[in-house]
Amino acid sequence: MSELTAQHFLFLSAALFIIGMIGVLTRRNVLVIFMCIELMMNAVNISFVGFAWEQNSMIGQTFALFVIAIAAAEAVVGLGIIMALSRRLDTVDIDQVHELRE
Repeated sequence: MSELTAQHFLFLSAALFIIGMIGVLTRRNVLVIFMCIELMMNAVNISFVGFAWEQNSMIGQTFALFVIAIAAAEAVVGLGIIMALSRRLDTVDIDQVHELRE
Protein backbone atom coordinates (compact mmCIF):
# COMPACT_ATOMS: atom_id res chain seq x y z
CA MET A 1 0.00 0.00 0.00
CA SER A 2 1.16 3.48 -0.73
CA GLU A 3 1.55 6.19 1.85
CA LEU A 4 -1.03 8.93 2.23
CA THR A 5 0.03 12.21 0.71
CA ALA A 6 -1.47 15.67 0.62
CA GLN A 7 -2.89 14.87 -2.81
CA HIS A 8 -5.17 12.22 -1.32
CA PHE A 9 -6.50 14.68 1.24
CA LEU A 10 -6.91 17.44 -1.34
CA PHE A 11 -8.74 15.16 -3.78
CA LEU A 12 -11.20 14.17 -1.05
CA SER A 13 -11.52 17.79 0.03
CA ALA A 14 -12.18 18.99 -3.52
CA ALA A 15 -14.78 16.28 -4.10
CA LEU A 16 -16.66 17.15 -0.90
CA PHE A 17 -16.45 20.87 -1.63
CA ILE A 18 -17.85 20.39 -5.14
CA ILE A 19 -20.69 18.21 -3.81
CA GLY A 20 -21.51 20.90 -1.25
CA MET A 21 -21.38 23.67 -3.84
CA ILE A 22 -23.67 21.78 -6.19
CA GLY A 23 -26.09 21.32 -3.30
CA VAL A 24 -26.04 25.04 -2.48
CA LEU A 25 -26.63 26.03 -6.09
CA THR A 26 -29.38 23.53 -6.89
CA ARG A 27 -31.48 23.16 -3.74
CA ARG A 28 -34.34 25.39 -2.60
CA ASN A 29 -34.71 24.10 0.97
CA VAL A 30 -32.93 26.33 3.50
CA LEU A 31 -32.05 23.39 5.75
CA VAL A 32 -30.45 21.43 2.90
CA ILE A 33 -28.52 24.53 1.82
CA PHE A 34 -27.29 24.94 5.39
CA MET A 35 -26.13 21.31 5.50
CA CYS A 36 -24.31 21.74 2.19
CA ILE A 37 -22.49 24.79 3.56
CA GLU A 38 -21.44 22.71 6.57
CA LEU A 39 -20.16 20.04 4.17
CA MET A 40 -18.10 22.67 2.38
CA MET A 41 -16.59 23.82 5.68
CA ASN A 42 -15.66 20.24 6.52
CA ALA A 43 -13.98 19.94 3.12
CA VAL A 44 -11.84 22.95 4.00
CA ASN A 45 -10.94 21.29 7.30
CA ILE A 46 -9.78 18.19 5.44
CA SER A 47 -7.54 20.34 3.25
CA PHE A 48 -6.04 21.94 6.39
CA VAL A 49 -5.29 18.49 7.76
CA GLY A 50 -3.84 17.40 4.42
CA PHE A 51 -1.43 20.31 4.24
CA ALA A 52 -0.39 19.73 7.85
CA TRP A 53 0.11 16.02 7.10
CA GLU A 54 2.54 16.91 4.32
CA GLN A 55 4.53 19.20 6.63
CA ASN A 56 4.47 16.76 9.60
CA SER A 57 2.85 19.49 11.67
CA MET A 58 -0.07 19.63 14.08
CA ILE A 59 -1.05 23.18 13.09
CA GLY A 60 -3.60 22.03 10.51
CA GLN A 61 -5.33 19.72 12.95
CA THR A 62 -5.39 22.43 15.59
CA PHE A 63 -6.83 24.96 13.17
CA ALA A 64 -9.42 22.44 11.97
CA LEU A 65 -10.46 21.83 15.58
CA PHE A 66 -11.02 25.56 16.10
CA VAL A 67 -13.04 25.76 12.87
CA ILE A 68 -15.19 22.83 14.05
CA ALA A 69 -15.85 24.61 17.36
CA ILE A 70 -16.84 27.82 15.57
CA ALA A 71 -18.99 25.83 13.13
CA ALA A 72 -20.86 24.29 16.06
CA ALA A 73 -21.77 27.74 17.36
CA GLU A 74 -22.71 28.83 13.85
CA ALA A 75 -24.90 25.73 13.47
CA VAL A 76 -26.83 26.61 16.62
CA VAL A 77 -27.55 30.12 15.35
CA GLY A 78 -28.35 28.92 11.83
CA LEU A 79 -30.71 26.20 12.97
CA GLY A 80 -32.43 28.68 15.27
CA ILE A 81 -33.03 31.02 12.35
CA ILE A 82 -34.29 28.14 10.22
CA MET A 83 -36.69 27.05 12.98
CA ALA A 84 -37.99 30.62 13.30
CA LEU A 85 -38.57 30.79 9.54
CA SER A 86 -40.30 27.44 9.62
CA ARG A 87 -42.67 28.53 12.38
CA ARG A 88 -43.43 31.91 10.85
CA LEU A 89 -43.83 30.88 7.20
CA ASP A 90 -44.75 27.20 7.61
CA THR A 91 -42.10 26.42 5.00
CA VAL A 92 -38.33 26.53 4.55
CA ASP A 93 -38.37 27.20 0.80
CA ILE A 94 -35.78 29.83 -0.11
CA ASP A 95 -38.07 31.46 -2.70
CA GLN A 96 -40.71 32.23 -0.09
CA VAL A 97 -38.06 33.64 2.24
CA HIS A 98 -37.05 36.08 -0.51
CA GLU A 99 -40.66 37.27 -0.70
CA LEU A 100 -40.33 38.68 2.82
CA ARG A 101 -37.87 41.30 1.58
CA GLU A 102 -40.33 42.73 -0.92
